[in-house]
Amino acid sequence: EGTTDLLKRLARKEGGRKTRDVAVNEAYDYSGTVFRFFETLFRRASIDNDNLPLISSVHYREQEDVGYDNAFWNGRQMVYGDGDGVLFNRFTIALDIVGHELTHGITQYEAALKYERQSGALNEHFSDVFGVLARQWSDGEDDPQAADWSIGKGLFNPTRLRKMSLRSMSAPGTAYDDPELGRDPQPDHVSGYKDLPNTELGDWGGVHVNSGIPNHAFYRAAVAIGKPAWEVAGQIWYIALCDRLRDNADFRKCAYETISVARDFYDGATAQKIQAAWIEVGVLSDRQRLVA
Repeated sequence: EGTTDLLKRLARKEGGRKTRDVAVNEAYDYSGTVFRFFETLFRRASIDNDNLPLISSVHYREQEDVGYDNAFWNGRQMVYGDGDGVLFNRFTIALDIVGHELTHGITQYEAALKYERQSGALNEHFSDVFGVLARQWSDGEDDPQAADWSIGKGLFNPTRLRKMSLRSMSAPGTAYDDPELGRDPQPDHVSGYKDLPNTELGDWGGVHVNSGIPNHAFYRAAVAIGKPAWEVAGQIWYIALCDRLRDNADFRKCAYETISVARDFYDGATAQKIQAAWIEVGVLSDRQRLVA
C-alpha cells in the first residue's frame, strides 16, 4: 500500500483465491513456482531447507509518489517495489527476478557468500543462475542452446527499452542500452573485470557488474553439456553452493569446486566441459587445468 510497513495488510494467504491485484498474484504464483522448482529438482524444503514460510510484501515504497525500483530478500522475506513507471515496471513481473531474490535466501542459509567483491559477485551469480533455471524449467526450455538466458525480461518499460532485459548470461554487456540508464556494463571475461570501491556507490566492489563473468561461464558450461540446464549444470552448481563453498569464495574457488563436483558426481567429460567454460572466461588458464 505504498509504505515501508511490510505487515500492512494480508492480501492473500496460502490456498487463498486470486485477488484483483496483479502484483499480489504474481508474487504468490511465482514464489510457488520457485518453491516447487527447488523441491522437485533439489529436494529442498523451502529457503532454509526446513519449510520456511514464503512471505512477500508488494507495493513497497520509501518515498511518497516515488515508485521503488527494486526487489530484495531482507533476510526473512521478499519485498517488491512497483517501479517508477518510466524505466521500470513492477518487480513482480518476471519469474526469474522472484527466483533470483529467493535464491539470495538460500545462499544466506548455505555458503553465506559475503556481499562484496568476488564473493559478492558469486552471490549475485548463483541468484541469476537459479532464477533463470526456475524460469527455463517452468517454461520447458530444455535445450540450453535455444533457451532464453536473459534476466528480468519485461521489467523495463517497453516504450523505453523494448526487448531489453536486466542482464544476459549468454552475452553479458548487451542486455540494455538507454540514454538515461546507460549501457549494460557487465564483462563476459576476466579481462574486463571492474575493480570498483567496496562501497554502496561502487556496487560493493562490483557485485552486480562482475557477476557477468561467472554467469557466462555457467552459460557456456550448460550449452557444452547439452542437456536441460537444470538437469546437470544446475545440479553441479547447487552442490557447490550448498556443500563446497564458504563465505569468502572467489571466482577461482568456484571454478575449482564446480569442476570437482562434476568429476565426483558425474564424469571426467562433464568436468572437462565445465573446466573449458571457466578457461573461456579467463578465470582459469590452460596451466591450471584440473582434468585432462
